[in-house]
Amino acid sequence: MTELPETLANPSLEALRAVHDASSDLVRETPTMTSRSLSRDVGGEIVLKAENLQRTGSFKIRGALAKLRSIDVEGCAGVVTGSAGNHAQSLAYAARSLGIPCRVYMPQAAAIGKVEAVRAFGGEVVRGGEGVDSCVNLARDVALEEGMEFVHPFDDADVIAGQSGVGVELAGQVPDLRKVVVPVGGGGLASGIAIALKLHDPDVEVIGVQAEGCAAAVESMDVHHPVEIEQASTIADGIAVKRPGNLTLPLLERWLDGIVTVDDEAIVGAMVRLAERTKLVTEGAGAVGVAALLTGAVEPASTGATVAVLSGGNVDPRLLAAAINRHEITESRRVRISTRVPDSPGGLADLLQAIALAGANILEVSHVRDLADLDLSQTSVDLTLETRGPDHTAELRAGLAAAGYEVGEG
Repeated sequence: MTELPETLANPSLEALRAVHDASSDLVRETPTMTSRSLSRDVGGEIVLKAENLQRTGSFKIRGALAKLRSIDVEGCAGVVTGSAGNHAQSLAYAARSLGIPCRVYMPQAAAIGKVEAVRAFGGEVVRGGEGVDSCVNLARDVALEEGMEFVHPFDDADVIAGQSGVGVELAGQVPDLRKVVVPVGGGGLASGIAIALKLHDPDVEVIGVQAEGCAAAVESMDVHHPVEIEQASTIADGIAVKRPGNLTLPLLERWLDGIVTVDDEAIVGAMVRLAERTKLVTEGAGAVGVAALLTGAVEPASTGATVAVLSGGNVDPRLLAAAINRHEITESRRVRISTRVPDSPGGLADLLQAIALAGANILEVSHVRDLADLDLSQTSVDLTLETRGPDHTAELRAGLAAAGYEVGEG
């Protein structure tokens, strides 16, 4: 295991507060808000820490700015990093504020919105690499070759100190704080928050959450050394890191009270829940804490407040739309049915009238006339309908059956 630098081996709350205060000109103190619906459903006082409202859309600006303020700006030829999006945007933003050139290596599959945001902040984007890890390695090599300053997305003492600002803020924002649920990718955010909160109050529990499809930190903590998983497959691209850091892994083992995983279906449900009930848009990584609470993977504190950290909101609009559609199907609020009607004037109109009487909304409708077992006097109709949920869907099917329609799955 890598030997920790003194600042991490024996951290000081005062030093972490100083790092946080030094960035107050650019870093927002993001709000906390109680969610009554989540509190009711999971059985505890649930508070949301909205880092998705931070500048650049995620917590990453904290660590990027802390790192850049630790280097010699005057003698710096530029900074370089590898990132899927959030760290890239934050480093470009921070570098521009300090007048430093910035280059970012991003995966080929990185969201177009995140790529364009980096460019809008003045960063040079180079597309290459299959994932975050390969881009980070490429950026490290370039830094050595061209004399640039390499800024690791998470495995850096200054970056971790910067991310601890979330914990510093929580200590002052939530007086009855008892538990914090935080996303874990490479481990920089979780380490920073845990250190700050444990130094403030050792009794505060800090639980990490990973996506089931990329749980490298969970596997690594089991064997007490960094393990690189072969494949990352999750909607939560912001925490799709195949290997935890040499610095962050021992910090996670020392400071976290536990770590759990959630699957993509739970993450999608949490994203939609946050958008619908709290009007907060989060990316997959930002929603994993809420997913853990909703699924019971993490139990809320029996007394006092449990905080879910919403780490970022930089979600591709198409992905968000797909997530909403998938969630509606899962919750039986969007259903596909198939039936047959007379292939004559009024045949379809009668079916649509029956659907209207049942109170469902028609999203799509199409005729299918080329089925082998279809009578020549009939046409098959496939419909996508919006309902109010499982009970309403059952009522709709019963109503159509009573009107003489045989209803199958679309």
